[in-house]
Amino acid sequence: MQSAAPHQKLFLDVSTSASGHRWLERPNRRQLGVAEAMVQIHALPEVLARIMAARGVASDDADAFLNPTLRDLLVDPSTLTDMNRACERLRDAMERGERIAIFGDYDVDGAASSALLGRFFRHYGVPHEIYIPDRIFEGYGPNRAAIEELADRGAKLLVTVDCGSTSHDALAHAKGLGLDCLVLDHHQVGTELPDVTALVNPNRQDDLSGQGHLCAAGVVFLTLVALNRMLRHRPLANARTAPFDLMAVLDLVALATVCDVVPLKGVNRAFVLRGMEALQASRSPGLAALARAARLDGPMRPWHFGFLLGPRINAGGRIGEAALGARLLMSEDTAEAEEIAAQLDGLNRERQAMEARMLKEAIDEADAEIGLGDGPAVLVTQRETWHAGVVGLLASRLKDRFNRPAFSIAFDDRGIGTGSGRSVASIDLGAAVRKAVEEGILVKGGGHAMAAGLTIRHDQLGRFRAFLEQECAGNAQHLLQRDVLIDAALSASGATLDLVADVARCGPFGAGQPAPVFAFPNHVLSHAQIVGTSHIRVTLTSSGGASLQGIAFRAADTPLGDFLLASRGERIHAAGTLEADFYRGSHRVQLRLQDAAQPEV
Repeated sequence: MQSAAPHQKLFLDVSTSASGHRWLERPNRRQLGVAEAMVQIHALPEVLARIMAARGVASDDADAFLNPTLRDLLVDPSTLTDMNRACERLRDAMERGERIAIFGDYDVDGAASSALLGRFFRHYGVPHEIYIPDRIFEGYGPNRAAIEELADRGAKLLVTVDCGSTSHDALAHAKGLGLDCLVLDHHQVGTELPDVTALVNPNRQDDLSGQGHLCAAGVVFLTLVALNRMLRHRPLANARTAPFDLMAVLDLVALATVCDVVPLKGVNRAFVLRGMEALQASRSPGLAALARAARLDGPMRPWHFGFLLGPRINAGGRIGEAALGARLLMSEDTAEAEEIAAQLDGLNRERQAMEARMLKEAIDEADAEIGLGDGPAVLVTQRETWHAGVVGLLASRLKDRFNRPAFSIAFDDRGIGTGSGRSVASIDLGAAVRKAVEEGILVKGGGHAMAAGLTIRHDQLGRFRAFLEQECAGNAQHLLQRDVLIDAALSASGATLDLVADVARCGPFGAGQPAPVFAFPNHVLSHAQIVGTSHIRVTLTSSGGASLQGIAFRAADTPLGDFLLASRGERIHAAGTLEADFYRGSHRVQLRLQDAAQPEV
């Protein structure tokens, strides 16, 4: 669901769908004019032109948008504050053979960022190690005990990736132990920065690069671009190897970009598209083994990162051994990769069962909190029995279900809660959490606009709820935003593999680049059946007799699911996204059904 501009008009006259949403035409009048120009000037299919125009692409930029390249979109890394200083220190460490400690976060972005640096140093024979903290016992970011352990093992340089921008105390302790510290991060940060040799973060307030949309792996990749350039001009004294092939590790950058849900704009689009090509070409042992463990059928596509591979890598950090993901992405041995992938797959199944139980409890609590009215601007759910490694998933599910920001918090027996939040476009959750820390409501916390983490004492829970209501209610447009934006209308016969291929040229789709939604007017719902535990498989049939298979994920026991099951054999309007479905060798179009409506008589 998205907010509508005042000039957008109802699509198919649907003012209230089965899910309670309005359907609106996504492209406005001006954008429809741009689409018409694209058709005439560039000879593009009308559907493709509508999709591009509705996402703000000008007619003159159509060719560049359809063919994004790193050459055109990658900025000079030196425009990032502290980049040159960071690369100077890294080159010095490589020249002197210093042991480098890479301290990463326990999520996909942290694992991929750590592996990027690790593979670079391994290529040049630089002594290094990767340290990923335990989510439960150590928490987010560098800590004193871990730093002491790394120093005892001989580290001279500490590089934090996907963390460290707010770790004042821990990094000061590292400096006191004689370690130089570099921070490569992307999280939002205030004016006060830790005392380190260099802090490269496009979201620091004095950075003017305009690259705040990068994930940490994107920042690390830019760092390696700059370091490679420096090594070309000032080679290492004993260099006996060819330059590191940065294009070969773009699959890791693509994985992190998709899984960290950063906006797919600018260079991020090129990262994902070129990263998919790198993955198909190299089939690195780690990701290839994980794809097999996930029973992935057909060619790799961007959504596989977010829905199949990413959750398995995250499972290690959530409920298992935090370093498994980074070890998998570093692996060069097929047998080792298969073993790690099997472990992560098993952990992911455990995580799914745990999440299902916790989600039911969270939904019950949220339903009670909302009651009969609009409810709070931000949902806050909590339990002492929840696993802290799964609260981020709960928050995401609640945000999607109730169309508002949500926090889920797991409290331990000391009354200390570990929480995670997910937001909607109208509310900057990271800023709200940082302010709550400043006001003494939270023990610690941080994040970015769409996601945040926190630590809170149980006796501050009521104060935190009141604070969120005060801070966010004024921007809570999401409570009224019940809109599905439709890109175009199709019939079942028009939903072809060629069309899906054309649409894919506008991708990848994700955060900041919504997948096109198509409406299928007046189709007979010839089949609707619950499959698995909560999905509904459907078949739509057009007036000409063409059929389209579809699935509504997690729709059982929802208003949409009830409508579908009650409308079998009747004509409905359906809306959703199209994808090429590969299953046991077959290749067909499938509709991922998002909403449906009763046609007006």
